[in-house]
Amino acid sequence: MRTDEEQVQALSQWWKENGKSLILGVGLAVAAVVGWKGWQDRQAVEAENASILYQNMVEAVVSGIGPQSDDAQLATAKHLASQLKGDYESTAYAKFAALVQARIAVDAKEYDQALAELDWVLTHKPTPEMQVVASIRKARLLAEKGSADEALSLLAGLKAGAFLASVEELKGDLLLAKGDKEAARSAYQKAQSATGQGGSRPLLTIKLDDLAVKEQ
Repeated sequence: MRTDEEQVQALSQWWKENGKSLILGVGLAVAAVVGWKGWQDRQAVEAENASILYQNMVEAVVSGIGPQSDDAQLATAKHLASQLKGDYESTAYAKFAALVQARIAVDAKEYDQALAELDWVLTHKPTPEMQVVASIRKARLLAEKGSADEALSLLAGLKAGAFLASVEELKGDLLLAKGDKEAARSAYQKAQSATGQGGSRPLLTIKLDDLAVKEQ
């Protein structure tokens, strides 16, 4: 059994050999914790700032498209949306802002601008749900511009999830516009099945009934 002096000497020797690496390891662990906490704090501040900007943008949009339309308010909304996309592009608020601006552009029949907004959403890591929404809206715009094949190609590679009924119904519309009634009916039927019990898509039922009448 070691004497007290021998134990002290052994501890001193161990510290000489391992002390620096121990201090470095502890320091790195502390730095990692502090860094993670700092990152979380920055994310929270970023989300809060983006939320405020988005709310201001929505208020400007509401004022701009109200009973007394105000172009200045719409210009303000566009500026705020650009700020969101520039300074807070990783947030959901930036994507929502682009979707709102796309809708405003559609209402103004500025389809190229609307497509640009939707493409921005699709190229900036949207959530799966947001990707489907943006893709559906882009497909409709492409069809409006006479690019039904491109629209169908966009929808074909889409993981629709909860939006399957909407995607299949839109496919049916595009296929019907191309004159492919059989494929259109198949898409409508898939949409009807995806709607499920308790769901209601009256217009889809009308489309299927209309196809049946035309084929008689």
